[in-house]
Amino acid sequence: MRPVAFDYAAPTSVADAVQALVEHGDEAKVLGGGQSLLPVLKIRMADPETLVDLRLVPELREIRDDGGEIVVGAMATHHAVAHDPLVAEHAGVLGQAAGSIGDPQIRYRGTVGGALAHADPAGDIAPALLALDASVEIAGPAGVRVLPVADFLEDYFTTALGEDEVLTAIRVPKHTGWGMRYEKFTQVAQSWAIVAVAAAVRLDGGTVAEARIGLSNMGSTALRARAAEAALAGCAVEEGALHAAAASAGEGTDPPSDPAGTPEYRRHLAGVLAGRAVAAAAGIEAR
Repeated sequence: MRPVAFDYAAPTSVADAVQALVEHGDEAKVLGGGQSLLPVLKIRMADPETLVDLRLVPELREIRDDGGEIVVGAMATHHAVAHDPLVAEHAGVLGQAAGSIGDPQIRYRGTVGGALAHADPAGDIAPALLALDASVEIAGPAGVRVLPVADFLEDYFTTALGEDEVLTAIRVPKHTGWGMRYEKFTQVAQSWAIVAVAAAVRLDGGTVAEARIGLSNMGSTALRARAAEAALAGCAVEEGALHAAAASAGEGTDPPSDPAGTPEYRRHLAGVLAGRAVAAAAGIEAR
């Protein structure tokens, strides 16, 4: 099937992109890497009058050091994020998550901002960003605003992004020296995760000083495993103890039920994957 006819805008600055959205209102759609939008255009689940393509806005592709944070442009591809040395040093779980997405073709085209704005609760980028306490920069007619990723994600495929706003960057606090690991379970390679877990762990000697765990496909949005995080604080860096504390990762979640698994199965799987991710982040090799 072919998409319906549409007009096309290719702004070269963020200001021009915002202006295009203001002019065309809710009849416009932003085109990032196209890995989410183009498939639904082809089957006419979306029929915008205008596409606003961000590929010609160079600053949106930058990944840069900004003191205590890394700034990742919304148009940075998954491949670029997965192989960036700044990300590897200070926010490794984000690079691991980006490197796990789809296949090389998708990673070369898809963008981290596009994936986050798509807000699929089974996506890979959001749980990593939640584990890193990241925030987003949003540009609109009133200027730029910054919002925590946890507040940006509102519901299934729904975010706080306004119709006349552009997600321009993701701001990630540096977690230098933290151990990190991304684990996900899929039915087949390249498919959406049944459950995914992003773990960031700060050690103090032989104990866990702080742990942050992001979950994918465990509710209407990606979310934090608060119960497991609390259980891990002060936990001894021993494989059995870490797995036992992380087993509560699914507590308080409302995962979907579908052919891939029941809510009960997903809660169990979240605990298993969280245990693996936390143990690996703490430097314990899998047996």
